[in-house]
Amino acid sequence: MFIIEEELKKLPKKPGVYLMKDKEDKIIYVGKAINLKNRVSSYFRKTDKTNRILKMVSLIDHFEYIVVDNEAEALILECNLIKKNRPKFNVLLKDDKTYPYIKVDVKSEYPNVAITRRIINDGSKYFGPYANPGAAKEMLDFIKQKYKIRQCRNFKYNDRPCLNYHIKRCLAPCQGYVSREEYMEQINEIIDLLEGKTDKVLKDLKAQMKKASEKQEYEKAAYIRDRMVAIDRASSMQKVSNISENNIDVIGLAKSEFEICIEVFFVRGSKMIGREHYFFTDLNDMEESEVIAGFIKQFYMDNLNIPNKIMIKEVLENEEVLEKWLSTIAGHKVEIHSTKRGQKLKFVEMAENNAKVTLENKEKQKNNILIELKDVLQMDKMPRKIETYDISNISGNFMVAAMCVLQDGEIKKNLSRRFRIKTVLTQDDPRCMEEVITRRLSHSVEEPNNKAFGVLPDAIFADGGITQIRAIRRAIDKYNVQVKIFGMVKNDKHQTRALIDEERNEIKISPELMLLITRFQDTVHDTAISYYRKLHEKSLSHSDLDDIKGIGDAKKKALIKAFGSVEKIKKASTEELCKVKGINKELAESIKNTL
Repeated sequence: MFIIEEELKKLPKKPGVYLMKDKEDKIIYVGKAINLKNRVSSYFRKTDKTNRILKMVSLIDHFEYIVVDNEAEALILECNLIKKNRPKFNVLLKDDKTYPYIKVDVKSEYPNVAITRRIINDGSKYFGPYANPGAAKEMLDFIKQKYKIRQCRNFKYNDRPCLNYHIKRCLAPCQGYVSREEYMEQINEIIDLLEGKTDKVLKDLKAQMKKASEKQEYEKAAYIRDRMVAIDRASSMQKVSNISENNIDVIGLAKSEFEICIEVFFVRGSKMIGREHYFFTDLNDMEESEVIAGFIKQFYMDNLNIPNKIMIKEVLENEEVLEKWLSTIAGHKVEIHSTKRGQKLKFVEMAENNAKVTLENKEKQKNNILIELKDVLQMDKMPRKIETYDISNISGNFMVAAMCVLQDGEIKKNLSRRFRIKTVLTQDDPRCMEEVITRRLSHSVEEPNNKAFGVLPDAIFADGGITQIRAIRRAIDKYNVQVKIFGMVKNDKHQTRALIDEERNEIKISPELMLLITRFQDTVHDTAISYYRKLHEKSLSHSDLDDIKGIGDAKKKALIKAFGSVEKIKKASTEELCKVKGINKELAESIKNTL
């Protein structure tokens, strides 16, 4: 039995990582500490704590810890454990975005330039990240238009040059029409351009243009002149403020009543090449510096293109340790710079203001959606919670259902639920729907404190037409609750066509709301299909060993490894079975009798 007070006494005064777990042995929080005893004990002292910490502590059933040699090791281990387990009380990035980079494969004989989302240690040069894929494509198009480099993905010598050579878009290295030295002059210029060294590029081009003019190579001089004009125009469009640093990320944070938004500006070569924002809920009572520190750990952990400097507003706890960790990952020195005055502070404030505007726009969009829903669904109050359901099966096998939730105008995937049909034995989607809705309503009506489903929805959207609507109505009438029902109907191409009420009347809605309802219908459909596939795949891997009491996955794998197949296990003697790790005589006899 785990007694927290007694276990706290056993904690060492050493650096390490601690894992808070609930009654189901699920990790709900991962933290690091210079002194494990002091840090972990602080959670259970009678001191002022935020609502978030109070809620977390109330769920802690037991904890574990791992001792390490120093704080830097603790930070690395903490990041790995957070990434693997995604504890609900840690700062978590909800989506693992992969940004586009521009890749120059300088190791090849005649390098090409392309967009990639995967950075590998292959000797190539990578430039980015471009938070906006359109910006990366625009830059690549610019390079292909202004430089005569090869555009074929797999370079090889051909019988004749491709079309790009004839339209003066390539120097045809595949035909030996250009030396590698001459070709690399272009590549080096492109690299300088991508690194933001436009002044150097323009200076070199000016010298080349003058030289060409002196030799009366006027066509070449005109070509160089046009390239200079295009580069100068592209450069001036990208300049931001008076930031002189060559390679920085700027992080700004803004809070609303329910959410936090973090905005990241990517600046490379004194030019803003893109930006991205992230939303976090249930973190409003955390210190801003703590949120930023958690974000930095998550954001840069697997990022091989870490900048030289990260600009923020707040000073972070253990900033030096974070810098050392980032420098190790990046392979170069990384600074975390908290700005307090001057132009750099204005740039951080620009990121903060953008985060604030992003939050306001999101709140405005959600409010507009809720107001429109209230209006078109003719409801007396805002429909803050809408649920939708879908049935999935093939010929009546593995009949399942899925539920998805639209909460305050947003699809909340974490509130999705899945059901296995229990009472319907043949393919009958309306009866399956009635069963599922009946079971769902029983949780909220008969068990008001049940947190698995929460409060009753304001409306239910059926993935289907009037037949499904009537099935839901039968279930709702059993409990005499007030919930409106609507159907999401599709056209012949299986695309969401309209929203209908119980009288089969089509409801006119805006394109924005139609887009949201389409996503809502697609989400519940995908959830149901994925659950069906999971059960189907599990059934295919089922063997007779699964029906034997005392045989779990580990023992099943050990038996299959020892004998090769279930057929050979059947033929094995009790003595041979006992030689397998974990199989005693009693279990061996049970295996023989069952098989």
